[in-house]
Formats: sequence, C-alpha cells, structure tokens
Amino acid sequence: MPVLDLSDPAAVERYSAFVRSHPHRALTQDLRWAIVKDDWGQEAVYLEEGGQIVAAMTILVRRLPGGFSVLYAPRGPLVDWDDTTMVRRILAEAAPLVKKHRAIMTRIDPEVRFDAGLDAWLRSQPGWVVKNVGAGKDDLIQPRYNMVVQLRDEDGQQLTEDELIAKYNPRTRSRVRGGRRKGLVTRAGTSDADLRLFHEIYTFMTRRNGITARELPYFERMREAFGDRMRVLHVQHEDDTLASSVTIDYFGKLYYLYAGSNDTKRNLAPNHLMNHELMVWGLANGAESYDLGGVFALDESDGLYEFKKAFTKGDGGATELIGEIDIVHNKLLYAALATALPRVQLARRTVAGKVSELASRRKGNG
Repeated sequence: MPVLDLSDPAAVERYSAFVRSHPHRALTQDLRWAIVKDDWGQEAVYLEEGGQIVAAMTILVRRLPGGFSVLYAPRGPLVDWDDTTMVRRILAEAAPLVKKHRAIMTRIDPEVRFDAGLDAWLRSQPGWVVKNVGAGKDDLIQPRYNMVVQLRDEDGQQLTEDELIAKYNPRTRSRVRGGRRKGLVTRAGTSDADLRLFHEIYTFMTRRNGITARELPYFERMREAFGDRMRVLHVQHEDDTLASSVTIDYFGKLYYLYAGSNDTKRNLAPNHLMNHELMVWGLANGAESYDLGGVFALDESDGLYEFKKAFTKGDGGATELIGEIDIVHNKLLYAALATALPRVQLARRTVAGKVSELASRRKGNG
C-alpha cells in the first residue's frame, strides 16, 4: 500500500528508518513531528522498488471550514529530485488523500537547492504554483535561504573545534573566545525547570522584538517527541542566566530551532558562545551540519541575517532553496485562500507588535 498504515508498528518503523537516513532528511518529515503539531492531522505515502522504499512524503493535514483541508509536506517529499519522474510518482501517491480530505491544495517545500532547470520544470507542471524568486515574506511559510554550518570537511571528516571556529568571521571568533575569557559558561538542562527557564527567556525576547511566541506546551511536546535528541542549553555568567535555546540533533543534522536572550549583560554576547558550544556538542556526536535557521532575504541591514552569516562565512553564507510549490486541486478555493492567508499573517504580526509595545510600557512604568 502506498499510503502508510499509521496503525502498523512494523510499517511505521520501516518508513521511519528510511526518512531518518535519507540525504534530504528533515525533522519535520519525521512521523513524530505530529506530536509537536498536535492541532494537525497526519498522513504519509511512499514508493517502493525491489521491496525497498525509495521515496517518502509525510503530510500534515490542516482541516478547514466546510469539510475542506490543506495538505502540507514540510520539507518534503524525500525523493531524488534529479529524477522528475519519481517526483511525479510520489506526489501521485497522495491522490487518495486529496480525495479523502477534500484538499484544496498540497504544499511542498523540499530542502533542495535552487536550480534553474528544476525551477523551470516545476513551473511547467499544470496546476502548480511556484513561489521562490520575487516571493515576499507574506507569500511563504519557510524562509528561502538556509544558513547552515557544515561540521565535516569535503572528504567527510569531522572538523576539529579549531577548524570549526576558523570558519566564522573574525569578529565572531573574537566574541566566542572573549566570552569564555570573561566567564561565560554553558549548561545543558533536562528538567522541567530548565524548560521553563528557556521559555521565560524566549518569551522575553519575543516581546522585545514584537514577534509571536510559542506556548510552553509546544516545547513539552517537542521533548516528548524527540527525547534526548532535544537539547536545552543555557548561557550563564556568575549567578545570571543570559540566554537559552532549544536544539534537536536529528540523526546528524542539528536544528537550532528556538532561542532567546534577556537584557542582562548583553555586552557579553552570550548568543555567540551558545551557538558555538552547540556546534561543539555536534562535533562530539559526529553530526554533519548545524542549521541556524533561515532568512527570507539577504538583507545586510537585518541584524539576524548578519548574525547567522557570521557563522556561515566559511560555507559561503546562505543556501538558496527551491522555495514552495502549491499543487492546486481546487482553483476557486485556492484563490480565496491565497488572498486570505497574507491578511492572517499580517494580523498576527500586528497583534505581536502590540503585545510587545504594551509589555514595554508596563516595564517602563514599573
């Protein structure tokens, strides 16, 4: 059966083994990601050749009013993107799910480098809407540019810490070493109190920057899903905790997912040491790469982009991905959805900004 039977433990384990070993493997294509995204449904499809799985696609199902839905394969499908016939085949396996869930569209956004030939092929497919070059932040779910540090050399050999730090720009190397000299230390935590401390610092950062925060149960579900592969790391100086983060080692691919810092001793640049120590942890565990997360544009006036670029200097900076592809099943409802979604995103940012402003006022009055 090309649609995975999620109630069959043996079938689930076989599918999961393929997903976790694929060259394009992604945290969000793991079946356990559904534990984190518990407000979505889940399905999965796969292809077999010679009794072996050769392609897979884990799908989240967002139910909409009227019995309709949107299907979304975050960072999927996992397939050989040089074989466009196989790409078509794995997407065709989802046809029963399109009917079952009355899907308006299926969205994919594979972790595949932008390629002009692939882009042209995608755009030639009937009913496919490609969003990459020229797409704005409101047009996309995931940033198009990934900021990744490779933790192995071109021959596949693990870097030493000295080789790793040499890849950063000079200012970042100085901040990492200077932070250590000034007494910054990192501490990994596994307790509920550690997760709460992370969340406190993270939500402080979101209010300061006017962005929407995840609630604590989201991170509790993440820990449930990935267990010891999830690392909560704090940066401390004397009796103060200055920064904190959540990272997942997804079978050799490290994802720096969420982080924050407060306003205490910001001059010590705790986030620089935090990222470095997470990569050192990756080196110790044989990891291949460290994903700092993406950016929507290569904007040198954007402090977050500049921060990430400083670590990825030795790897050429940002990696441009192929973008998002919507495979449209219902043209009329898709058009309505395409109009509504940017408005929803704008409303969320507006609310987050107002919350941040209110928090700042209260702090000023307190």
